[in-house]
Amino acid sequence: MKKILGLFLIGLFILSACGRPDSGTTTTEDGEAGEETYTLRLAHLVPEEQSSHVAAVAFKEKLESESNGRLIVELYPNGQLYGSDREAIEAVQLGNIEMTIPAVAAMASFNEKFQVFDLPFLFNNNEAAYKALDGELGQDLMADLENNDLKGLVFGENGFRHVSNNEGPIESPEDMEGLKMRTLESPLHTDTFNAFGANASPFAFGELYTALQQGTYDAMDCPISLYYTNKFYEVQDYLTLTGHVYAATALLINNDVYSSLPEDLQEIMTEAAEEFRTEQRALAQQQDGEFLDKLKEEGMQINDLTDEQRNEFREAAKSVYTKYEDQIGQELIDQALAANE
Repeated sequence: MKKILGLFLIGLFILSACGRPDSGTTTTEDGEAGEETYTLRLAHLVPEEQSSHVAAVAFKEKLESESNGRLIVELYPNGQLYGSDREAIEAVQLGNIEMTIPAVAAMASFNEKFQVFDLPFLFNNNEAAYKALDGELGQDLMADLENNDLKGLVFGENGFRHVSNNEGPIESPEDMEGLKMRTLESPLHTDTFNAFGANASPFAFGELYTALQQGTYDAMDCPISLYYTNKFYEVQDYLTLTGHVYAATALLINNDVYSSLPEDLQEIMTEAAEEFRTEQRALAQQQDGEFLDKLKEEGMQINDLTDEQRNEFREAAKSVYTKYEDQIGQELIDQALAANE
């Protein structure tokens, strides 16, 4: 009996010395006991040299520095954890990871109001897009994400999307007739290219290079930076600067995780996110110019559309507005278009 009691007391001593494994209490870099730390895993699809990841590195450094080590950010670029934006968003919703930077088009699967940003030829230039995204429209939609267990911090930028293919230069919708076209995992994007005459279907970005290489698809669309950083110039011959959709991204965090942070850490995150937005957008525009030159050097044949040619695509896209106006809401569409004024 004494032996059993002795073992019991020893066990109690070990447990009290070790503490609860899920307490979250650690020691800060300053050596002050009792400060809780929070590890944020941030996963995204783009390669390390693309603007979103470069800005994410600065975001990580600011969070860790300004929080005195209480915030720890682990970056997982290049689709290391998830092969599509939709999968990454779901993982953030479920708390399997804490953060991601998806293309806004993928967010429409979770909140259909975001489809407004997928409408073709919605914004005339970057400034109009910023006005809508950073203004009342964008901020209202970000706030609405809390109903989806997500917290939207800021909008970033992938840039305007352009069309590439292996058949020849595209100068009118007729040139897209019958092309096997890969689209984002968004019905609106698929409907847009079908309206142009293509045979369009969605496909995960992480497997797209192989699908193009094997001839599963003839054509695709994405921003200039992704054409270069993902080496799509190796499997696509012709690039047409259609600029048919402005591709925004969003810096997202699990809403419960964000709400659990102390107020001072929330303030640090808000400030760091705003810096991320400014730096990332500036770098994205810089990379567009640099990478376009490199695509030419790699042998891609690049053509731009005249105003007349672009208007042909605008006309073909009107059916998409008609199809989605009830689902999105005419008020949201008008609010977005007003950013061009």
